[in-house]
Amino acid sequence: MTLLNNILPEARRGKLKALLRENRLIRVIEAHNGLSGIVGGSARIEGEDKGQPVIREFDALWESSLTDSASKGHPDIEVVGFDSRLTTIQEILAVTEKPMIVDGDTGGDANNFEYMVSKLERAGVSAVIIEDKVFPKRNSLEAGVSQTLQDPEVFAQKIRRGKAVQLTGDFLIIARIESFIAGFPLEDALSRARTYLQAGVDGIMIHSKSKNPDELFRFAEAYGDLLTELGLDKPLVCVPTTYNHLTEDELAQKGFRVLIYANHLLRAAYQSMVEVSRAILLNQRSLEADPLCAPVRDIFRAVGFLDVKEKDQREGQAGNIAVIIPAAGEDEVLKPLLNGRPKAMLDIAGRTLLDRQVASLATNHLNDITVVAGYASDQMRAEGVAILENKDYENGSMMHSLMVARDKMHNGFLMLYADILLEDHIIGKLLDCREDIVLVADNTTQYHKYEGGKALDFIVSKRKHRPSRRRISFAGEHLVERIGANLPPETATHEFIGLARFSRTGAEQLMATYQDCTENFQGRFHEADDVSRLNFTDIIQEMIDRGFRVHFMEIHQGWLEIHRGEDLKLVNEFLQLS
Repeated sequence: MTLLNNILPEARRGKLKALLRENRLIRVIEAHNGLSGIVGGSARIEGEDKGQPVIREFDALWESSLTDSASKGHPDIEVVGFDSRLTTIQEILAVTEKPMIVDGDTGGDANNFEYMVSKLERAGVSAVIIEDKVFPKRNSLEAGVSQTLQDPEVFAQKIRRGKAVQLTGDFLIIARIESFIAGFPLEDALSRARTYLQAGVDGIMIHSKSKNPDELFRFAEAYGDLLTELGLDKPLVCVPTTYNHLTEDELAQKGFRVLIYANHLLRAAYQSMVEVSRAILLNQRSLEADPLCAPVRDIFRAVGFLDVKEKDQREGQAGNIAVIIPAAGEDEVLKPLLNGRPKAMLDIAGRTLLDRQVASLATNHLNDITVVAGYASDQMRAEGVAILENKDYENGSMMHSLMVARDKMHNGFLMLYADILLEDHIIGKLLDCREDIVLVADNTTQYHKYEGGKALDFIVSKRKHRPSRRRISFAGEHLVERIGANLPPETATHEFIGLARFSRTGAEQLMATYQDCTENFQGRFHEADDVSRLNFTDIIQEMIDRGFRVHFMEIHQGWLEIHRGEDLKLVNEFLQLS
Protein backbone atom coordinates (compact mmCIF):
# COMPACT_ATOMS: atom_id res chain seq x y z
CA MET A 1 0.00 0.00 0.00
CA THR A 2 2.91 2.38 0.54
CA LEU A 3 3.74 2.41 -3.16
CA LEU A 4 0.10 3.00 -4.04
CA ASN A 5 -0.26 5.99 -1.73
CA ASN A 6 2.83 8.07 -2.43
CA ILE A 7 2.17 11.66 -1.45
CA LEU A 8 4.52 14.41 -0.33
CA PRO A 9 3.98 16.06 3.08
CA GLU A 10 3.23 19.46 1.54
CA ALA A 11 0.57 17.92 -0.72
CA ARG A 12 -1.14 16.14 2.19
CA ARG A 13 -0.88 18.84 4.86
CA GLY A 14 -3.42 21.24 3.38
CA LYS A 15 -6.07 18.62 2.58
CA LEU A 16 -7.97 19.06 5.84
CA LYS A 17 -8.15 22.81 5.45
CA ALA A 18 -9.42 22.33 1.89
CA LEU A 19 -12.12 19.98 3.15
CA LEU A 20 -13.21 22.54 5.72
CA ARG A 21 -13.65 25.09 2.95
CA GLU A 22 -16.24 22.77 1.38
CA ASN A 23 -18.47 23.53 4.38
CA ARG A 24 -19.64 19.94 4.92
CA LEU A 25 -19.30 17.40 7.68
CA ILE A 26 -15.84 15.80 7.79
CA ARG A 27 -15.87 12.15 8.89
CA VAL A 28 -12.72 10.90 10.67
CA ILE A 29 -11.75 7.38 11.82
CA GLU A 30 -9.11 6.30 14.31
CA ALA A 31 -5.91 4.49 13.26
CA HIS A 32 -3.23 3.13 15.59
CA ASN A 33 -0.81 1.41 13.18
CA GLY A 34 -0.17 0.95 9.49
CA LEU A 35 -2.74 -1.81 8.99
CA SER A 36 -5.54 0.10 10.69
CA GLY A 37 -4.50 3.10 8.59
CA ILE A 38 -5.05 0.98 5.47
CA VAL A 39 -8.45 -0.18 6.73
CA GLY A 40 -9.68 3.28 7.70
CA GLY A 41 -8.15 4.98 4.71
CA SER A 42 -9.60 2.58 2.16
CA ALA A 43 -13.01 1.89 3.74
CA ARG A 44 -15.73 2.75 1.24
CA ILE A 45 -19.33 1.82 0.56
CA GLU A 46 -21.39 2.55 -2.52
CA GLY A 47 -25.16 2.63 -2.93
CA GLU A 48 -28.10 4.41 -4.45
CA ASP A 49 -30.56 7.00 -3.21
CA LYS A 50 -33.53 7.50 -5.55
CA GLY A 51 -31.45 6.39 -8.51
CA GLN A 52 -28.50 8.61 -7.67
CA PRO A 53 -25.12 7.08 -6.68
CA VAL A 54 -24.07 7.51 -3.06
CA ILE A 55 -20.50 6.97 -1.85
CA ARG A 56 -19.37 7.10 1.77
CA GLU A 57 -15.82 6.97 3.04
CA PHE A 58 -13.74 8.57 5.76
CA ASP A 59 -12.26 11.96 4.97
CA ALA A 60 -9.33 11.80 7.39
CA LEU A 61 -7.57 9.63 9.98
CA TRP A 62 -7.25 10.26 13.72
CA GLU A 63 -4.02 9.13 15.37
CA SER A 64 -5.33 8.58 18.87
CA SER A 65 -3.33 8.75 22.07
CA LEU A 66 -5.62 6.18 23.68
CA THR A 67 -5.39 3.60 20.90
CA ASP A 68 -1.69 4.20 20.26
CA SER A 69 -0.96 3.63 23.96
CA ALA A 70 -3.30 0.65 24.24
CA SER A 71 -1.87 -1.03 21.12
CA LYS A 72 1.51 -0.87 22.85
CA GLY A 73 0.04 -2.27 26.08
CA HIS A 74 0.19 1.00 28.02
CA PRO A 75 -2.43 3.12 29.77
CA ASP A 76 -3.53 6.44 28.29
CA ILE A 77 -1.61 8.71 30.69
CA GLU A 78 0.97 10.25 28.33
CA VAL A 79 3.45 7.51 29.25
CA VAL A 80 4.24 6.79 25.58
CA GLY A 81 6.86 9.29 24.44
CA PHE A 82 6.30 11.61 21.49
CA ASP A 83 9.09 10.02 19.42
CA SER A 84 7.28 6.66 19.72
CA ARG A 85 4.04 8.38 18.72
CA LEU A 86 5.80 9.98 15.76
CA THR A 87 6.96 6.55 14.55
CA THR A 88 3.35 5.35 14.58
CA ILE A 89 2.22 8.52 12.82
CA GLN A 90 4.75 7.99 10.06
CA GLU A 91 3.67 4.33 9.67
CA ILE A 92 0.10 5.47 9.07
CA LEU A 93 1.03 8.36 6.80
CA ALA A 94 2.95 5.91 4.61
CA VAL A 95 -0.12 3.86 3.73
CA THR A 96 -2.76 6.48 2.94
CA GLU A 97 -3.27 9.73 1.09
CA LYS A 98 -5.86 10.88 3.62
CA PRO A 99 -5.10 13.86 5.85
CA MET A 100 -4.31 13.11 9.47
CA ILE A 101 -5.38 14.72 12.74
CA VAL A 102 -3.16 13.86 15.70
CA ASP A 103 -4.30 13.56 19.30
CA GLY A 104 -1.62 15.63 21.03
CA ASP A 105 -2.82 14.95 24.61
CA THR A 106 -1.98 18.07 26.65
CA GLY A 107 0.86 19.02 24.32
CA GLY A 108 3.24 19.06 27.30
CA ASP A 109 4.52 22.46 28.34
CA ALA A 110 4.81 25.28 25.81
CA ASN A 111 8.41 24.34 24.91
CA ASN A 112 7.45 20.71 24.21
CA PHE A 113 4.46 21.83 22.20
CA GLU A 114 6.58 23.98 19.91
CA TYR A 115 8.67 20.94 18.98
CA MET A 116 5.53 18.81 18.55
CA VAL A 117 4.02 21.32 16.13
CA SER A 118 7.25 21.62 14.17
CA LYS A 119 7.70 17.85 13.79
CA LEU A 120 4.07 17.16 12.92
CA GLU A 121 3.96 19.92 10.33
CA ARG A 122 7.14 18.65 8.64
CA ALA A 123 5.70 15.11 8.61
CA GLY A 124 2.64 16.27 6.67
CA VAL A 125 0.09 16.05 9.48
CA SER A 126 -2.86 18.39 8.94
CA ALA A 127 -3.87 19.17 12.53
CA VAL A 128 -3.16 18.51 16.18
CA ILE A 129 -5.75 18.59 18.93
CA ILE A 130 -4.57 19.35 22.46
CA GLU A 131 -6.70 19.22 25.59
CA ASP A 132 -6.71 21.82 28.33
CA LYS A 133 -5.67 19.51 31.16
CA VAL A 134 -2.60 19.57 33.35
CA PHE A 135 0.17 17.13 32.35
CA PRO A 136 0.08 14.14 32.79
CA LYS A 137 -3.55 13.83 31.78
CA ARG A 138 -5.93 10.97 32.61
CA ASN A 139 -8.29 9.56 30.02
CA SER A 140 -11.56 11.45 29.89
CA LEU A 141 -13.96 8.52 29.44
CA GLU A 142 -13.31 6.56 32.63
CA ALA A 143 -15.66 7.40 35.49
CA GLY A 144 -14.25 8.36 38.87
CA VAL A 145 -10.92 9.67 37.56
CA SER A 146 -9.82 13.05 38.87
CA GLN A 147 -9.49 15.60 36.05
CA THR A 148 -7.38 18.73 36.59
CA LEU A 149 -7.76 21.49 34.02
CA GLN A 150 -5.03 23.93 33.09
CA ASP A 151 -5.46 27.62 33.64
CA PRO A 152 -7.03 28.89 30.39
CA GLU A 153 -4.52 31.74 30.03
CA VAL A 154 -1.59 29.33 30.37
CA PHE A 155 -3.18 27.05 27.78
CA ALA A 156 -3.82 30.02 25.48
CA GLN A 157 -0.14 30.95 25.65
CA LYS A 158 0.72 27.39 24.59
CA ILE A 159 -1.54 27.86 21.57
CA ARG A 160 0.15 31.17 20.67
CA ARG A 161 3.61 29.63 20.85
CA GLY A 162 2.53 26.68 18.73
CA LYS A 163 1.08 28.96 16.07
CA ALA A 164 4.23 31.07 16.07
CA VAL A 165 6.52 28.20 15.07
CA GLN A 166 4.42 27.06 12.13
CA LEU A 167 6.02 27.43 8.73
CA THR A 168 2.80 27.22 6.70
CA GLY A 169 -0.81 28.24 7.04
CA ASP A 170 -1.97 24.69 6.30
CA PHE A 171 -1.34 23.22 9.75
CA LEU A 172 -4.18 23.56 12.25
CA ILE A 173 -4.12 23.67 16.05
CA ILE A 174 -7.43 22.73 17.65
CA ALA A 175 -8.20 23.16 21.34
CA ARG A 176 -10.08 20.41 23.13
CA ILE A 177 -12.17 21.81 25.97
CA GLU A 178 -12.59 19.44 28.93
CA SER A 179 -14.94 21.51 31.08
CA PHE A 180 -17.81 19.02 30.92
CA ILE A 181 -15.43 16.12 31.62
CA ALA A 182 -14.28 17.87 34.80
CA GLY A 183 -17.85 18.64 35.87
CA PHE A 184 -17.74 22.39 35.13
CA PRO A 185 -20.74 24.29 33.72
CA LEU A 186 -21.41 25.59 30.24
CA GLU A 187 -20.15 29.04 31.22
CA ASP A 188 -16.67 27.68 31.93
CA ALA A 189 -16.55 25.89 28.55
CA LEU A 190 -17.63 29.04 26.70
CA SER A 191 -15.17 31.23 28.59
CA ARG A 192 -12.35 28.87 27.65
CA ALA A 193 -13.51 28.79 24.03
CA ARG A 194 -13.41 32.60 23.89
CA THR A 195 -9.91 32.70 25.36
CA TYR A 196 -8.55 30.05 22.98
CA LEU A 197 -10.16 31.61 19.91
CA GLN A 198 -8.67 34.98 20.79
CA ALA A 199 -5.29 33.25 21.14
CA GLY A 200 -5.52 32.18 17.48
CA VAL A 201 -6.63 28.57 17.72
CA ASP A 202 -7.96 27.10 14.46
CA GLY A 203 -10.91 25.20 15.90
CA ILE A 204 -12.58 23.96 19.05
CA MET A 205 -13.35 20.42 20.11
CA ILE A 206 -15.93 20.12 22.88
CA HIS A 207 -15.72 16.84 24.77
CA SER A 208 -18.40 15.07 26.75
CA LYS A 209 -18.82 11.60 28.23
CA SER A 210 -22.53 11.99 28.81
CA LYS A 211 -24.95 9.88 26.78
CA ASN A 212 -27.35 12.81 26.90
CA PRO A 213 -26.32 15.39 24.27
CA ASP A 214 -28.08 18.35 25.88
CA GLU A 215 -24.93 20.01 27.26
CA LEU A 216 -23.18 19.39 23.96
CA PHE A 217 -25.99 20.99 21.98
CA ARG A 218 -26.19 23.98 24.32
CA PHE A 219 -22.49 24.57 23.83
CA ALA A 220 -22.80 24.22 20.04
CA GLU A 221 -25.56 26.83 19.93
CA ALA A 222 -23.66 29.24 22.15
CA TYR A 223 -20.45 28.62 20.20
CA GLY A 224 -22.16 29.70 17.01
CA ASP A 225 -23.18 32.96 18.69
CA LEU A 226 -19.62 33.40 19.97
CA LEU A 227 -18.16 33.02 16.48
CA THR A 228 -20.60 35.59 15.16
CA GLU A 229 -19.64 37.99 17.94
CA LEU A 230 -15.91 37.57 17.26
CA GLY A 231 -16.32 37.59 13.47
CA LEU A 232 -14.64 34.19 13.12
CA ASP A 233 -15.26 30.95 11.25
CA LYS A 234 -13.61 28.19 13.28
CA PRO A 235 -14.86 24.58 13.02
CA LEU A 236 -16.48 22.77 15.92
CA VAL A 237 -15.29 19.18 16.50
CA CYS A 238 -16.89 16.33 18.46
CA VAL A 239 -16.12 12.71 19.37
CA PRO A 240 -19.46 10.84 19.68
CA THR A 241 -18.20 7.84 21.62
CA THR A 242 -20.74 7.95 24.46
CA TYR A 243 -23.55 9.73 22.61
CA ASN A 244 -23.28 7.32 19.69
CA HIS A 245 -27.03 7.16 19.10
CA LEU A 246 -26.82 10.52 17.34
CA THR A 247 -26.46 10.44 13.58
CA GLU A 248 -24.00 12.44 11.56
CA ASP A 249 -26.84 14.50 10.12
CA GLU A 250 -28.12 15.37 13.59
CA LEU A 251 -24.69 16.53 14.72
CA ALA A 252 -24.11 18.50 11.53
CA GLN A 253 -27.43 20.28 12.00
CA LYS A 254 -26.24 21.43 15.42
CA GLY A 255 -23.13 23.00 13.91
CA PHE A 256 -20.46 20.32 14.22
CA ARG A 257 -18.17 20.19 11.20
CA VAL A 258 -15.66 17.48 12.16
CA LEU A 259 -16.76 14.17 13.66
CA ILE A 260 -14.13 11.75 14.98
CA TYR A 261 -14.76 8.03 15.53
CA ALA A 262 -11.92 7.97 17.99
CA ASN A 263 -11.25 4.39 19.09
CA HIS A 264 -13.47 1.99 17.17
CA LEU A 265 -10.91 0.10 15.08
CA LEU A 266 -8.82 -0.85 18.10
CA ARG A 267 -11.89 -1.81 20.12
CA ALA A 268 -13.09 -4.01 17.27
CA ALA A 269 -9.67 -5.64 16.93
CA TYR A 270 -9.47 -6.30 20.69
CA GLN A 271 -12.89 -7.95 20.82
CA SER A 272 -12.10 -10.12 17.79
CA MET A 273 -8.78 -11.23 19.30
CA VAL A 274 -10.53 -12.25 22.52
CA GLU A 275 -13.22 -14.19 20.65
CA VAL A 276 -10.72 -15.96 18.40
CA SER A 277 -8.56 -16.94 21.38
CA ARG A 278 -11.57 -18.36 23.22
CA ALA A 279 -12.80 -20.22 20.13
CA ILE A 280 -9.45 -21.97 19.70
CA LEU A 281 -9.29 -22.93 23.38
CA LEU A 282 -12.90 -24.18 23.43
CA ASN A 283 -12.65 -26.31 20.29
CA GLN A 284 -8.99 -27.31 20.42
CA ARG A 285 -8.68 -26.40 16.77
CA SER A 286 -8.93 -23.23 14.72
CA LEU A 287 -11.73 -24.19 12.30
CA GLU A 288 -14.43 -22.48 14.38
CA ALA A 289 -12.28 -19.37 14.64
CA ASP A 290 -11.96 -18.96 10.87
CA PRO A 291 -15.23 -17.02 10.35
CA LEU A 292 -13.95 -14.53 12.95
CA CYS A 293 -10.70 -14.01 11.04
CA ALA A 294 -9.86 -12.30 7.81
CA PRO A 295 -8.31 -14.68 5.28
CA VAL A 296 -4.52 -14.41 5.18
CA ARG A 297 -4.79 -13.54 1.51
CA ASP A 298 -6.85 -10.46 2.38
CA ILE A 299 -4.04 -9.25 4.62
CA PHE A 300 -1.53 -9.95 1.86
CA ARG A 301 -3.60 -7.92 -0.53
CA ALA A 302 -4.11 -5.04 1.91
CA VAL A 303 -0.43 -4.60 2.68
CA GLY A 304 0.71 -5.05 -0.92
CA PHE A 305 2.25 -8.53 -0.65
CA LEU A 306 0.52 -9.75 -3.77
CA ASP A 307 1.89 -8.44 -7.03
CA VAL A 308 -0.34 -6.97 -9.69
CA LYS A 309 -0.69 -10.20 -11.62
CA GLU A 310 -1.84 -12.22 -8.63
CA LYS A 311 -4.20 -9.45 -7.56
CA ASP A 312 -5.76 -9.48 -11.00
CA GLN A 313 -6.16 -13.24 -10.79
CA ARG A 314 -7.65 -13.10 -7.32
CA GLU A 315 -10.04 -10.33 -8.24
CA GLY A 316 -11.03 -12.60 -11.04
CA GLN A 317 -10.43 -11.39 -14.53
CA ALA A 318 -13.43 -12.82 -16.33
CA GLY A 319 -11.54 -15.13 -18.64
CA ASN A 320 -9.81 -16.86 -15.72
CA ILE A 321 -12.92 -17.75 -13.72
CA ALA A 322 -14.10 -21.34 -13.86
CA VAL A 323 -17.81 -22.02 -14.28
CA ILE A 324 -19.36 -25.17 -12.84
CA ILE A 325 -22.81 -26.34 -13.95
CA PRO A 326 -24.12 -29.23 -11.82
CA ALA A 327 -26.49 -31.14 -14.11
CA ALA A 328 -26.52 -34.71 -12.86
CA GLY A 329 -30.10 -35.19 -11.72
CA GLU A 330 -33.04 -36.65 -13.59
CA ASP A 331 -35.97 -34.27 -14.05
CA GLU A 332 -39.24 -36.03 -13.27
CA VAL A 333 -41.49 -33.09 -14.20
CA LEU A 334 -40.17 -32.65 -17.75
CA LYS A 335 -39.38 -36.35 -18.27
CA PRO A 336 -42.03 -36.85 -20.98
CA LEU A 337 -40.43 -34.09 -23.07
CA LEU A 338 -36.84 -35.21 -22.63
CA ASN A 339 -37.00 -38.65 -24.24
CA GLY A 340 -34.26 -40.01 -22.02
CA ARG A 341 -31.99 -36.97 -22.36
CA PRO A 342 -30.57 -34.84 -19.52
CA LYS A 343 -32.51 -31.67 -18.84
CA ALA A 344 -29.57 -29.56 -20.04
CA MET A 345 -30.12 -31.07 -23.50
CA LEU A 346 -33.69 -29.76 -23.66
CA ASP A 347 -34.41 -28.11 -27.01
CA ILE A 348 -35.30 -24.44 -26.73
CA ALA A 349 -36.10 -22.69 -30.00
CA GLY A 350 -33.63 -24.84 -31.92
CA ARG A 351 -30.73 -24.84 -29.41
CA THR A 352 -30.18 -26.85 -26.27
CA LEU A 353 -30.57 -25.23 -22.88
CA LEU A 354 -26.88 -25.88 -22.22
CA ASP A 355 -25.82 -24.27 -25.50
CA ARG A 356 -27.76 -21.15 -24.59
CA GLN A 357 -26.08 -21.03 -21.17
CA VAL A 358 -22.66 -21.47 -22.76
CA ALA A 359 -23.39 -18.62 -25.17
CA SER A 360 -24.32 -16.27 -22.31
CA LEU A 361 -21.14 -17.21 -20.48
CA ALA A 362 -19.01 -16.74 -23.60
CA THR A 363 -20.45 -13.25 -24.08
CA ASN A 364 -18.89 -12.44 -20.70
CA HIS A 365 -15.57 -14.06 -21.71
CA LEU A 366 -16.19 -17.12 -19.54
CA ASN A 367 -14.80 -20.09 -21.44
CA ASP A 368 -13.59 -22.46 -18.69
CA ILE A 369 -16.87 -24.34 -18.28
CA THR A 370 -17.34 -27.68 -16.56
CA VAL A 371 -20.63 -29.59 -16.56
CA VAL A 372 -21.16 -32.34 -14.00
CA ALA A 373 -23.36 -34.99 -15.62
CA GLY A 374 -25.07 -38.02 -14.12
CA TYR A 375 -28.36 -39.16 -15.59
CA ALA A 376 -27.87 -40.02 -19.29
CA SER A 377 -24.36 -38.62 -19.07
CA ASP A 378 -23.44 -40.15 -22.41
CA GLN A 379 -25.85 -37.72 -24.08
CA MET A 380 -24.49 -34.59 -22.41
CA ARG A 381 -22.51 -32.49 -24.85
CA ALA A 382 -21.71 -28.91 -25.78
CA GLU A 383 -18.86 -27.42 -27.73
CA GLY A 384 -15.93 -26.23 -25.63
CA VAL A 385 -17.32 -27.69 -22.39
CA ALA A 386 -15.61 -30.23 -20.14
CA ILE A 387 -17.88 -33.04 -18.91
CA LEU A 388 -17.34 -34.71 -15.54
CA GLU A 389 -19.51 -37.55 -14.30
CA ASN A 390 -21.14 -38.05 -10.92
CA LYS A 391 -21.74 -41.77 -11.06
CA ASP A 392 -23.45 -41.78 -7.65
CA TYR A 393 -25.87 -38.95 -8.50
CA GLU A 394 -28.94 -40.94 -7.38
CA ASN A 395 -27.67 -41.20 -3.79
CA GLY A 396 -26.52 -37.64 -3.31
CA SER A 397 -27.67 -34.15 -4.20
CA MET A 398 -26.78 -31.23 -6.41
CA MET A 399 -24.18 -30.22 -3.81
CA HIS A 400 -22.38 -33.52 -4.22
CA SER A 401 -22.38 -33.04 -7.98
CA LEU A 402 -20.91 -29.59 -7.52
CA MET A 403 -18.10 -31.02 -5.41
CA VAL A 404 -17.18 -33.49 -8.18
CA ALA A 405 -15.66 -30.41 -9.84
CA ARG A 406 -13.86 -29.16 -6.73
CA ASP A 407 -10.54 -29.10 -8.60
CA LYS A 408 -12.00 -26.21 -10.62
CA MET A 409 -12.84 -24.19 -7.51
CA HIS A 410 -9.47 -23.26 -6.09
CA ASN A 411 -9.04 -19.93 -7.86
CA GLY A 412 -12.68 -18.96 -7.43
CA PHE A 413 -15.63 -19.98 -9.59
CA LEU A 414 -19.16 -19.31 -10.76
CA MET A 415 -21.88 -21.86 -10.10
CA LEU A 416 -24.85 -21.97 -12.49
CA TYR A 417 -27.87 -24.23 -12.10
CA ALA A 418 -28.48 -26.28 -15.23
CA ASP A 419 -32.14 -25.27 -15.63
CA ILE A 420 -32.03 -21.46 -15.86
CA LEU A 421 -31.76 -19.02 -18.72
CA LEU A 422 -30.67 -15.48 -18.03
CA GLU A 423 -29.75 -12.29 -19.80
CA ASP A 424 -26.04 -11.77 -20.38
CA HIS A 425 -25.82 -8.56 -18.32
CA ILE A 426 -26.68 -10.41 -15.10
CA ILE A 427 -23.50 -12.45 -15.39
CA GLY A 428 -21.51 -9.32 -16.18
CA LYS A 429 -22.88 -7.55 -13.12
CA LEU A 430 -22.02 -10.54 -10.95
CA LEU A 431 -18.45 -10.52 -12.24
CA ASP A 432 -18.13 -6.94 -10.99
CA CYS A 433 -18.97 -7.97 -7.41
CA ARG A 434 -15.97 -8.01 -5.10
CA GLU A 435 -17.36 -9.90 -2.09
CA ASP A 436 -16.16 -13.44 -1.41
CA ILE A 437 -19.57 -15.12 -1.69
CA VAL A 438 -22.37 -13.60 -3.78
CA LEU A 439 -25.70 -15.20 -4.63
CA VAL A 440 -27.91 -13.68 -7.32
CA ALA A 441 -31.35 -13.04 -5.82
CA ASP A 442 -34.62 -11.91 -7.38
CA ASN A 443 -36.53 -9.44 -5.20
CA THR A 444 -39.94 -9.84 -6.86
CA THR A 445 -40.90 -12.69 -4.54
CA GLN A 446 -41.72 -10.17 -1.81
CA TYR A 447 -44.23 -8.43 -4.05
CA HIS A 448 -46.13 -11.47 -5.36
CA LYS A 449 -48.05 -14.11 -3.46
CA TYR A 450 -46.39 -17.53 -3.61
CA GLU A 451 -48.68 -19.86 -5.56
CA GLY A 452 -46.90 -23.13 -4.81
CA GLY A 453 -46.39 -25.85 -7.37
CA LYS A 454 -42.61 -25.74 -7.38
CA ALA A 455 -39.87 -25.50 -4.78
CA LEU A 456 -38.19 -22.12 -4.56
CA ASP A 457 -34.98 -21.35 -2.73
CA PHE A 458 -36.17 -18.48 -0.55
CA ILE A 459 -33.85 -15.88 0.95
CA VAL A 460 -34.43 -13.68 3.97
CA SER A 461 -32.23 -10.61 3.88
CA LYS A 462 -30.41 -9.68 7.06
CA ARG A 463 -31.32 -6.03 6.49
CA LYS A 464 -35.02 -6.64 5.89
CA HIS A 465 -36.22 -4.50 8.79
CA ARG A 466 -34.54 -1.12 8.73
CA PRO A 467 -35.25 2.08 10.62
CA SER A 468 -37.29 4.37 8.43
CA ARG A 469 -34.61 7.04 8.42
CA ARG A 470 -32.26 4.76 6.45
CA ARG A 471 -33.49 5.20 2.91
CA ILE A 472 -30.27 4.53 1.01
CA SER A 473 -29.60 1.01 -0.27
CA PHE A 474 -25.93 0.03 -0.03
CA ALA A 475 -24.74 -3.02 -1.93
CA GLY A 476 -22.43 -4.02 0.94
CA GLU A 477 -25.50 -4.40 3.18
CA HIS A 478 -27.08 -7.09 0.98
CA LEU A 479 -26.46 -9.98 3.36
CA VAL A 480 -28.29 -13.30 3.50
CA GLU A 481 -29.67 -14.26 6.90
CA ARG A 482 -31.70 -17.36 5.99
CA ILE A 483 -31.91 -19.47 2.83
CA GLY A 484 -33.91 -22.59 2.02
CA ALA A 485 -36.89 -24.09 0.26
CA ASN A 486 -38.89 -24.61 3.46
CA LEU A 487 -38.87 -21.04 4.74
CA PRO A 488 -42.31 -19.43 5.13
CA PRO A 489 -42.89 -17.62 1.81
CA GLU A 490 -44.36 -14.59 3.58
CA THR A 491 -41.02 -13.98 5.35
CA ALA A 492 -38.94 -14.19 2.17
CA THR A 493 -37.40 -11.07 0.69
CA HIS A 494 -35.79 -12.74 -2.33
CA GLU A 495 -35.50 -15.92 -4.35
CA PHE A 496 -32.11 -17.45 -5.12
CA ILE A 497 -32.05 -17.94 -8.89
CA GLY A 498 -29.29 -20.57 -9.06
CA LEU A 499 -26.31 -18.37 -9.95
CA ALA A 500 -23.50 -17.63 -7.49
CA ARG A 501 -19.94 -16.43 -7.45
CA PHE A 502 -17.18 -17.51 -5.06
CA SER A 503 -13.82 -15.79 -4.85
CA ARG A 504 -10.78 -17.89 -4.08
CA THR A 505 -11.36 -17.21 -0.39
CA GLY A 506 -15.08 -17.94 -0.67
CA ALA A 507 -14.36 -21.21 -2.45
CA GLU A 508 -11.93 -22.25 0.29
CA GLN A 509 -14.58 -21.48 2.91
CA LEU A 510 -17.19 -23.49 0.98
CA MET A 511 -14.94 -26.52 0.54
CA ALA A 512 -13.79 -26.49 4.18
CA THR A 513 -17.37 -26.26 5.47
CA TYR A 514 -18.54 -29.05 3.17
CA GLN A 515 -15.69 -31.33 4.21
CA ASP A 516 -16.26 -30.70 7.92
CA CYS A 517 -20.01 -31.33 7.66
CA THR A 518 -19.79 -34.51 5.60
CA GLU A 519 -17.06 -35.95 7.83
CA ASN A 520 -18.38 -34.95 11.26
CA PHE A 521 -22.19 -34.65 11.05
CA GLN A 522 -24.84 -37.36 11.08
CA GLY A 523 -28.59 -37.33 10.63
CA ARG A 524 -30.74 -34.34 9.74
CA PHE A 525 -28.88 -31.32 8.46
CA HIS A 526 -30.79 -28.04 8.05
CA GLU A 527 -33.50 -28.88 5.48
CA ALA A 528 -31.98 -32.19 4.40
CA ASP A 529 -33.36 -35.37 5.98
CA ASP A 530 -29.83 -36.65 6.22
CA VAL A 531 -26.43 -35.01 5.84
CA SER A 532 -25.73 -37.41 2.97
CA ARG A 533 -28.45 -35.58 1.02
CA LEU A 534 -27.47 -32.03 1.96
CA ASN A 535 -28.03 -29.44 -0.72
CA PHE A 536 -26.34 -26.22 -1.77
CA THR A 537 -28.67 -24.08 0.31
CA ASP A 538 -28.00 -26.26 3.38
CA ILE A 539 -24.28 -25.63 3.10
CA ILE A 540 -24.82 -21.91 2.56
CA GLN A 541 -27.03 -21.73 5.67
CA GLU A 542 -24.41 -23.62 7.65
CA MET A 543 -21.76 -21.12 6.52
CA ILE A 544 -23.97 -18.22 7.58
CA ASP A 545 -24.55 -19.87 10.98
CA ARG A 546 -20.79 -20.23 11.39
CA GLY A 547 -20.31 -16.52 10.84
CA PHE A 548 -19.29 -16.32 7.19
CA ARG A 549 -20.75 -13.40 5.29
CA VAL A 550 -22.90 -14.38 2.33
CA HIS A 551 -23.91 -11.47 0.12
CA PHE A 552 -26.53 -11.29 -2.58
CA MET A 553 -26.75 -9.32 -5.80
CA GLU A 554 -30.29 -8.08 -6.29
CA ILE A 555 -32.17 -8.36 -9.60
CA HIS A 556 -35.85 -8.20 -10.48
CA GLN A 557 -36.03 -9.56 -14.03
CA GLY A 558 -34.01 -11.06 -16.88
CA TRP A 559 -34.06 -14.75 -15.97
CA LEU A 560 -36.28 -17.83 -16.15
CA GLU A 561 -36.14 -21.27 -14.58
CA ILE A 562 -37.23 -24.08 -16.91
CA HIS A 563 -39.20 -26.13 -14.44
CA ARG A 564 -42.54 -26.93 -16.06
CA GLY A 565 -44.00 -27.32 -19.50
CA GLU A 566 -45.47 -23.82 -19.20
CA ASP A 567 -41.97 -22.39 -18.70
CA LEU A 568 -40.72 -24.15 -21.82
CA LYS A 569 -43.67 -22.90 -23.87
CA LEU A 570 -43.17 -19.34 -22.62
CA VAL A 571 -39.45 -19.20 -23.41
CA ASN A 572 -39.94 -20.80 -26.85
CA GLU A 573 -42.55 -18.22 -27.76
CA PHE A 574 -40.37 -15.39 -26.55
CA LEU A 575 -37.23 -16.54 -28.38
CA GLN A 576 -39.09 -17.20 -31.63
CA LEU A 577 -40.57 -13.70 -31.53
CA SER A 578 -37.19 -12.13 -30.83
